[in-house]
Amino acid sequence: MARSVSRKMANLDQSEIRAMTQACVSMKGLNMAQGVCDTPVPPAVLQGAERAIEQGYNLYTRFDGLPKLRQAIARKLAHYNGIQADPETEITVSAGATGAFHCACAALLDPHDEVILFEPYYQYHISALLAVEASPVIVKMQEPAWTYDLTQLEQAVTPKTKAIIVNSPGNPSGKVFTREELEIVAGFAQRHDLFVFTDEIYEYFLYDGWQHLSIATLPGMAERAITIGGYSKTFSVTGWRIGYSIAAEQWSRVIGAMNDLLYVCAPAPLQMGVASGINQLSDDFYQGLARAYQRKRDKFCSALDKAGLTPSIPNGAYYVLADVSKLPGVTGKARAMYLLEKTGVAAVPGEAFFAGPEGAKFVRFSYAKTDSDLVEACNRLTRTRL
Repeated sequence: MARSVSRKMANLDQSEIRAMTQACVSMKGLNMAQGVCDTPVPPAVLQGAERAIEQGYNLYTRFDGLPKLRQAIARKLAHYNGIQADPETEITVSAGATGAFHCACAALLDPHDEVILFEPYYQYHISALLAVEASPVIVKMQEPAWTYDLTQLEQAVTPKTKAIIVNSPGNPSGKVFTREELEIVAGFAQRHDLFVFTDEIYEYFLYDGWQHLSIATLPGMAERAITIGGYSKTFSVTGWRIGYSIAAEQWSRVIGAMNDLLYVCAPAPLQMGVASGINQLSDDFYQGLARAYQRKRDKFCSALDKAGLTPSIPNGAYYVLADVSKLPGVTGKARAMYLLEKTGVAAVPGEAFFAGPEGAKFVRFSYAKTDSDLVEACNRLTRTRL
């Protein structure tokens, strides 16, 4: 048999997020494409990691993470999310939220299982499903509020459907699911006996009085919800890769086994740094984080408006979809490249988040930038004739 890549990899393309980041570097542009979150790291987090290295936390940890971190996550879940999770049996620390999500998919999905997800979607969710040979099924949300209804879900479900994905606050739209919307998903999942994979990595990035609600807290959902979270974004340590999943013990056991197979464990001293941050930072830190990012959102969306790139105002996360249909080109990629060449500001083409032609209308920006970089990006966009 001739040598070739695996069938799974043949269906996977390089992330457009990474591709635009590379294009930005080659043009020495300003990267508003990748959510690298280059804002300062809380000192408690850095100092916790430094102490851990000095104290010898440099070896393998248990496959599901250090006790100190699992216990800190359990306390945080009870305090902030209203989720009661046993740190010994229901929490798995993994290589970032993306790693936690991949482990859950690999552990709980079989080839050809169908998984419903909402469009616009996070590109890595699609890629993780394809990597385990599951079949994504798209439910389109309607702009500008990115809404959906139960009829759409019922039309999407088949006997092969095994799970549904919820991302709230959402990447790339910034959508925050309301209680009513989550109750619709919960009822639907229970009627059809589905898992709900819920990606809550942006749970602290909330604006205009919006509140975060974990679907696992709704009646009947604790046993079927796989809650994914992490601290890459909250603590500005995207390169540390510290995330987690929460699931009932019977699911957590196999997710943990997959985590052991793929990653062995998350980096030990960085686990301790994140644990220190969770244990030492008060609610004031998280509330201040939301206020700071709301100011960034308002500043950047105002600049987009002035530039004639109408933004879809996000209620959470730190991304914004902007309408670039007035720019030259017939694809989002062509328009994103035009924008990069014209202004030196990189964005991600909408095709990374839409399966249909709607993607050509949008690009996604990340405003998780230092204030100086954000000001520079705003200036470049508003002073250039697009």
